[in-house]
Amino acid sequence: MAVTLEQAQRVGYTCLKALLRFAFMVANNLVAIPSYVLYLIMLQPLRVLDSKSFWYIEGVLFKWLLAMVASWGWWAGYTVVEWGDDVKAVSEDEAMVLVNHQATGDVCTLMMCLQDKGTVVRQMMWLMDHIFKYTNFGIVSLIHGDFFIRQGRAHRDQQLVLLKEHLEKYYRSRNRKWIVLFPEGGFLRKRRETSQAFAKKNNLPFLKHVTLPRLGATQVILKTLVAPQENGTPAGRDAVIKESKSKGLQWVIDTTIAYPKGEPIDIQTWILGYRQPTVTHVHYRIFPVKDVPAEPEALTHWLYQRFIEKEDLLTHFYETGAFPPPQGQTKAISREMTLSNLWLVGIQSLAFLSGGMWYCILQYFYHCLF
Repeated sequence: MAVTLEQAQRVGYTCLKALLRFAFMVANNLVAIPSYVLYLIMLQPLRVLDSKSFWYIEGVLFKWLLAMVASWGWWAGYTVVEWGDDVKAVSEDEAMVLVNHQATGDVCTLMMCLQDKGTVVRQMMWLMDHIFKYTNFGIVSLIHGDFFIRQGRAHRDQQLVLLKEHLEKYYRSRNRKWIVLFPEGGFLRKRRETSQAFAKKNNLPFLKHVTLPRLGATQVILKTLVAPQENGTPAGRDAVIKESKSKGLQWVIDTTIAYPKGEPIDIQTWILGYRQPTVTHVHYRIFPVKDVPAEPEALTHWLYQRFIEKEDLLTHFYETGAFPPPQGQTKAISREMTLSNLWLVGIQSLAFLSGGMWYCILQYFYHCLF
């Protein structure tokens, strides 16, 4: 089939746009990440004198870096519509965020949609695959105090011990509030077949849009971060807004990401922007941690139920293009998540100005020394 001139022009434009976006992303990383590291090196005396202020500043810089990643998708037309509970109501409390995992773009989507949730982004901790440590953003996550977990049965027990130690050492000392994890332990396309076989063997529901979650990391987080008197104590869902602040983890935020036609966005698409503008849908459901059982068997059942509910949510979404209304309501309300282009341009400009400043400073010291 012959290619028309119009089709050739469209392909050429897409390739040129992708090349320019990639060049911008590389330049962005080359100035922003070293600047983040150098600022924190300069602020090491403050870390000794006033650790709280140091980690506050680090959190602000961290949020700006994540906003830069969000801007790559935002300017490509990859936007987000949110459904379910309004998580802004608990943005100042400690919460564990459970997310389904379909592709590398899930992390970028969260980086975008959490930008307007108060102090959440600068005070959050991520649990991610250890391979992420070796990416361009790995040094940032290491400094911020995220946890890199190795997958596989051979590493499982040791990793859970290391996670507990990591939480005890860094979570509250750096004033973290939210902790984000993907309990499925891998991408949907990689784990679906194994999960379905396990479900069949153990008489569990057959899931197509999610996989059965793993208990380990969730259990460690709850045991380590929840105040003992809270865990396992019943509470009603109407307590979501009224619950007074208390020490320890207070909420579990069940987060479900849905892509139109079930076609997830990966990091390559997010960077190059070759897909047409796409709206990603994110559904939240907030549970008081008092409703979460502590015993392993009961917790396993509770966690399975969350992912069975995700399956139902995603099935409804793929059939109708919308999430179903909450129980007892007749209509689901969606909210368009927005970012300020002026703010994003300001952050990008600051990154490039910082890069230029550090280059001049390093050049000066180089000439002084040599």
